[in-house]
Amino acid sequence: MTATTMHPGPRRSSALRHGWVVMLRDLRHWVREPWAPIFGIAFSIMLLLVFGYLFGGAIELPGGGDYLPYLLPGMFALSMMFGVESTMSAVAADTRRGITDRFRSLPMSSVAVPAGRAGADMVNSTVQLAVLVLGGLLVGWRVDGSPGAALLAIGLLLWLRFAMLWIGIFLGLTFRGEGSFAAVQVLVWPLGFLSNLFVAPETMPGWLAFLAQWNPVSATAAACRELFGNPTGITDGVLADHALLLALAWPAVLVGVFVPLAARAYRRLAR
Repeated sequence: MTATTMHPGPRRSSALRHGWVVMLRDLRHWVREPWAPIFGIAFSIMLLLVFGYLFGGAIELPGGGDYLPYLLPGMFALSMMFGVESTMSAVAADTRRGITDRFRSLPMSSVAVPAGRAGADMVNSTVQLAVLVLGGLLVGWRVDGSPGAALLAIGLLLWLRFAMLWIGIFLGLTFRGEGSFAAVQVLVWPLGFLSNLFVAPETMPGWLAFLAQWNPVSATAAACRELFGNPTGITDGVLADHALLLALAWPAVLVGVFVPLAARAYRRLAR
């Protein structure tokens, strides 16, 4: 009797195909109920208007420059970081309602369902980022860098979002209680403010500036400011010298850690 060997190629093909089906299912759900993404975009625009026009006149940047061009890339990065909350909530809801168990009863790869969710969220994130960029242009923000550099900045923002999505998927599969979403919100907001998104780290006390400079979201915001040709608010430090490298490396580390953890959490749901 000859044993049949399953090669990695067919397995990868099946995982991609199954993930595509799950992604289409999630996108159809958003088409039927679009309020969650719409409110997410509206909330980001509200924050932009509050910080840009209410507090913007009182904030000075090291090295000079207007605050609004400094703020916009930070707001883009903050909106990408919100992927942790929305993705975790959706994954946890599917798990509580038994939808994830139905997928697990099918002969599907353990990565297919989380990857499908990530793919659908990336489509939503791209639309959300496009709306925010258009809103920024309407309120006076301008891109002074080259078109190629601007596209690279958009890619870095989506790269950060992709990493944040896998954190949200892992948390949604691991912590499914009603109170877990509020706990994640409590953690996400300090992470967003403990960064260079709203103010330059050089204006902070030394220990706080150190934490802000090594925040993954700060790296993306600093690199995007450079690529967009906007004021960076940085005259020295690690972000002044290696922002682009850190903006590539931090999400890669997060993806390398949380993709296997999410797949493992998905396999262990029934235990």
